[in-house]
Amino acid sequence: MRVITEVSERVVETPSTVTLRFRYTPPAGPGQFVMIWIPGDDELPMSLSYTGEPKGVTIKAMGTTSRNALSMPAGTLVGIRGPYGNRFDLSPRRILVVGGGSGTAVLAPAAEAAVRGGSRVVAALGATTAPELLFVGRMKAISESVEVSTDDGSLGHHGFVTDLSQRLLAQQPFDAVWTCGPEIMMRKVISAAKERGVPVFCSMERQMKCAMGMCDACALGPYHVCTDGPVFPADRLMAIPEFGHTKRDSSGRRVPL
Repeated sequence: MRVITEVSERVVETPSTVTLRFRYTPPAGPGQFVMIWIPGDDELPMSLSYTGEPKGVTIKAMGTTSRNALSMPAGTLVGIRGPYGNRFDLSPRRILVVGGGSGTAVLAPAAEAAVRGGSRVVAALGATTAPELLFVGRMKAISESVEVSTDDGSLGHHGFVTDLSQRLLAQQPFDAVWTCGPEIMMRKVISAAKERGVPVFCSMERQMKCAMGMCDACALGPYHVCTDGPVFPADRLMAIPEFGHTKRDSSGRRVPL
């Protein structure tokens, strides 16, 4: 059932991302997503970047609807339904979090929940340029260490976040890796972790229209991201030929990533 609620706060995080906070009482776990309806426009699937009250989503400008959502002021009424999907398993005691761009949005509340449960977190965060790095301060507040990379070298390591993850995996023991970002990035993270025997869990993004596994828009191999995910163990993903290579567009056609 959709609930109409008011955007209570709008926070500009980076030049291309905005967080919208809202009151929505159904309980949610780290990794789950909600469907946000913008009256007169469309519905967006959004991972929760804040799972407590007030909840929140962090939106990156991608298409017309997401750009419209970015400009919504506090006080705007939106429709929310969910939460949907599975969650991150918080049982690993030492976790490497690898976020690429806006992928950090879903990893931050998961890392916070893990630390509250007694786990220890190390984070590697990447972006194209320094102003686009997301939630660095938030992750520093709960992590043993946070390292950043930028494609253009404007802050931290000049290169990709996969370089950082590979080095951290070689230097320190981890029970699990959590990652979200471009699929090509996640494939490289998986390969580096596999060499060390560390399990990887990926938060996936796909077209999601119904969020109930009925419309087939988010089909990924034999799975539906909305009901079987969005958090998947890496071995499932690596067995799917399209992972890291193709996705479905809004019409359902497979297109290259």
